[in-house]
Amino acid sequence: MAVPKRKKSKMRVRQRRGQVKAIVAQTQSCPSCGAPQQTHRVCQSCGMYRGRKVLTIEA
Repeated sequence: MAVPKRKKSKMRVRQRRGQVKAIVAQTQSCPSCGAPQQTHRVCQSCGMYRGRKVLTIEA
């Protein structure tokens, strides 16, 4: 098994880990009600997905 010859400095480790970022969820407006929704998900305000009513929302 390979073993590093020298210890990696804190700066090098932090530079590498600094590139890892949280991904922000993509949103779009619902075509039927106009509310913001995540892509490829059922709209939480009206219950529509791809032009069909798939979820009943109680007011």
